[in-house]
Order: sequence, then C-alpha cells, then structure tokens
Amino acid sequence: MDVSATNSKLLLNLLSATSLRAKVLANNIANQNVPGYKRQDVKFEDLLTKELGRGGDKVQEILPEIVTDLESKARADGNNVDMEVEMTSLRENRLLYELYAGILSGQARLTQAAIHGDR
Repeated sequence: MDVSATNSKLLLNLLSATSLRAKVLANNIANQNVPGYKRQDVKFEDLLTKELGRGGDKVQEILPEIVTDLESKARADGNNVDMEVEMTSLRENRLLYELYAGILSGQARLTQAAIHGDR
C-alpha cells in the first residue's frame, strides 16, 4: 500500500482522533469525584499500527474507539480517574495534535507551491 497517497486523509483522521481524545480526557477530569466512574480513553494509533502491520489496505476505514479503562486501580469509591495520568495524557495529546496539524499544514503549503510554481 502506498501510504503517501492517503496522507491527507490519514492526518485528518489523526486530528479527529486527538480532538475526540481531548473531549474524553476532559470528561474524565470532570468526573474525577463521581463515585463508580471509570475513566475512558480513545484508541486510534494502536488500531492504525495494527492495520499498517497487516499491509494497510483499510487504513482509511479505521475509526477512533472510545474504550473504558477497567484495569486501572480504583479508589474506595470505585472511581479510577488519576489526575496525574489525565494531565499527562492531555499534554501528550496536545503535542500530537500540534504535530499532525503542522504536518498537514506543511503538505498544504507544498501543494500550493506546486500549483502556483513557487519555490
């Protein structure tokens, strides 16, 4: 599979996944004191890696999945939100978003330069 042919679509999907992840992480933080609440996360990059390992024929069909974390240690009230984990995840997610947006922006500039004959 030629991944370069699907770069823009893939980058848009990555941006969408990071946007969804930011909402999910914010929801976790908002529910940090709700008894019984289980934190959630978004899986996308792992799914993408698996598909690319299989040849990547269906890379554009991969959608982000919201998953509930049932493995993290919960407090006595059953809530397993750890603010340190959430804040670290938010920072990592922001960096990924900025990286993907920067790559997409660079591709757009290269395409515009090619169209207009800029160097």
